[in-house]
Amino acid sequence: MSDSRLSRLPRWINHWLGYRRETPTPLPWWQIAAWSFITAFCGLSVVQGIFNYSDYFKDRHVPGIVASYGASAVLVFGAIESPLAQPRALIFGHFFSALTGLCVTKLFSLMPDQARFESLRWLAASLSSAIAIVVMQLTGTTHPPAGATALLPATDEEIWKLSWYYLPVVLLSSTMLMCVALLLNNLQRRYPVFWIAPSPPKPASAPAPAPGPVAASADASEASSSEDKLPNVPV
Repeated sequence: MSDSRLSRLPRWINHWLGYRRETPTPLPWWQIAAWSFITAFCGLSVVQGIFNYSDYFKDRHVPGIVASYGASAVLVFGAIESPLAQPRALIFGHFFSALTGLCVTKLFSLMPDQARFESLRWLAASLSSAIAIVVMQLTGTTHPPAGATALLPATDEEIWKLSWYYLPVVLLSSTMLMCVALLLNNLQRRYPVFWIAPSPPKPASAPAPAPGPVAASADASEASSSEDKLPNVPV
């Protein structure tokens, strides 16, 4: 979603989607720190509230929060201008990493010996994160906390038992974190900086060319000719 498209929306809509006609004035550090604290607290509380108090998720033994989202909060609420914190990286980085971690760990679980699988979980975890990094690089969705999302199926038994249900849990967690960021980060700051890709920089206006020797001599000749035309006034 480019700025040109966002600009067509009413201001009371595009403001909350990160659009600004002019570059926002930077806030003092203490305001940035205060907003980072407030928004991170609210964002993580919303995610945990959904999974901790919803019978739908409690019946499916969904954990209160996927641990990697604590690191995502640092980016989404504390470093909101970073390319790694934008919605594309947040949503797809976590999803691709969760999918990678599940696929790799499930391949390891096909071993006929369960004890052998348990002894090689460390290898599945390392391989999951390594592959997830490459996938995020290829898709332009690099989000560092998602590296932990990839290894959790191999290292966390609670996540492993979710099986493929881990994917919608990750999607919902990312979406809720993004929604809180859109609401609270745009009160005095701007989020996101871009949705799909950064906007191309505006071309800088070229400075006016300095007068060359020909122009300078022409100006001098004009000045001398104008002096010659002045009438001689007797003293």
